[in-house]
Amino acid sequence: MAAERLQFHEMGLDDRLLKAVADLGWSQPTLIQEKAVPLALEGKDLLARARTGSGKTAAYAIPVIQRVLASKQSVREQDVRALILVPTKELGQQVQTMIRQLTAYCSRDVRVADISGKADLSAQRPILMEKPDVVVGTPSRALAHLNARNLVLHSSLETLVVDEADLLFSFGFEADLKNLLCHLPKIYQSFLMSATLTEDVQALKELLLHNPVILKLQGSQLPDSSQLQQYSVKCEEEDKFLLIYTLLRLRLVQGKTLVFVGAVERCYRLKLFLEQFGIPACVLNSELPVQSRSHIITQFNQGFYDYIIATDETSLADPTAAPQTTAGKGKKKKTAEKGGKTKDKEYGVSRGVDFQNVANVINFDFPASVESYIHRVGRTARADNPGTALSFISHTELGLLSEVEEALAGDHAESVLKPYEFKMEEIEGFRYRCRDAMRSVTKQAVREARLKEIKQELLNSEKLKTYFDDNPRDLQLLRHDKDLHPAVVKPHLRNVPEYLIPETLRGAVNPLLSSRRRKRKEKAKPEGVVKSSFKKNIQGKNPLKSFRYTGGRNRKGKAGRS
Repeated sequence: MAAERLQFHEMGLDDRLLKAVADLGWSQPTLIQEKAVPLALEGKDLLARARTGSGKTAAYAIPVIQRVLASKQSVREQDVRALILVPTKELGQQVQTMIRQLTAYCSRDVRVADISGKADLSAQRPILMEKPDVVVGTPSRALAHLNARNLVLHSSLETLVVDEADLLFSFGFEADLKNLLCHLPKIYQSFLMSATLTEDVQALKELLLHNPVILKLQGSQLPDSSQLQQYSVKCEEEDKFLLIYTLLRLRLVQGKTLVFVGAVERCYRLKLFLEQFGIPACVLNSELPVQSRSHIITQFNQGFYDYIIATDETSLADPTAAPQTTAGKGKKKKTAEKGGKTKDKEYGVSRGVDFQNVANVINFDFPASVESYIHRVGRTARADNPGTALSFISHTELGLLSEVEEALAGDHAESVLKPYEFKMEEIEGFRYRCRDAMRSVTKQAVREARLKEIKQELLNSEKLKTYFDDNPRDLQLLRHDKDLHPAVVKPHLRNVPEYLIPETLRGAVNPLLSSRRRKRKEKAKPEGVVKSSFKKNIQGKNPLKSFRYTGGRNRKGKAGRS
């Protein structure tokens, strides 16, 4: 079967493109690339559904680049030939990076610009005046530039790509998309890429595509159980904190881990809770500046951090729910205003962003929809790598769990989410420590942590930007998992006494010993009395005061005998 698969060099691609593909280490195309690239090169419109992590970005990037290179051979005039629409800034930056990697050997012929960032329109105008061949951006940003006449597409556009199409409507871009179509030519090729085929995607298909080829690859929206293991554990609020503490502190969860929570406030509550035990973690949410978010993701991919606590906010997934949320939580709104920072509606971490080598995804708060679960869990087990997903389920989330199980089970009778066999009674000894830590994490502490983090990241993002442009190596020194410390930290909580570790784990896990302590333990203590050096005793007792002389008695005894 493998011998019959179409290879990159059989697709009629430009040699420079093939060389870049080889440099990326792609020996053969993924299923979506194998099916989509030849059809796209034939000029067909495509609607492709393939699970997250299957190589969708390259599946449209390769034909877009190939078409630009072909156009350049006949038409010398520089113009914008492709527009790629993405739902979030993070994904926009990722797409730009992918296209730059693929055009490494033809960068003079194919120029790409990402306009999804937060810079002013006037700052991005000079970039667009140079007419890059490929423009990447969110629908709102692209429309703003079209209205400002910075971007003109009605005569030059050849290809339109809508990536993560299922999210564009849920991020509130429906009106922008419809307005954007007025600025496009009558004839152009369109690609719609999506992890799920929702009613919104069907509506987009009617708007954008002409007689499309529909590719529904891989019936399952997530990898099978041999690659991705999915577990659920039923636990209430206090037990969630107890369980995550045990999993991370006793190193029962190995490798890079993404922890998803439902709100920004929960994000900081969990970070401050873990800080009490000396467990560093990064926070990723819509309140942070876009440069900071991108830098955190890059450093996480490079292995700087083990844990990221990310929000997957429902107010972003459902724009109509946003007013209710802010009205119900007046304090949170006030905090955002004080910090001078509002939520970024074009933020998305669980969706589309390519976190690399993520071993585990933990749903600390269960996602509000099946789509959200698929996108979150899709951050692990990407390409052919194995991964684990663990979801904490409270009694209020049982309905959502059954929805997800029903959607993922398909024809299989058995549940995809297996119960996580964990005896909560064995870690009961840790409960008092968790309660002790939770008492320090007050609402005031969480509020202060949010403000401190935002101010810190704004400083990193704005004032240091020009410095880091000149000194890129120093950027590696800027870490995002430092302690925030608005809560009172109790030093004794950092150490785990051995008697608290469940007996079943004592052989496998011993986190309380640092390398020094281990070395000390390995040195066997000699039996009997050991002479201590004088210098050691300087720190403790005065040897002249504690010294007892017993030699005189022995002499008298000897003299009597003689």
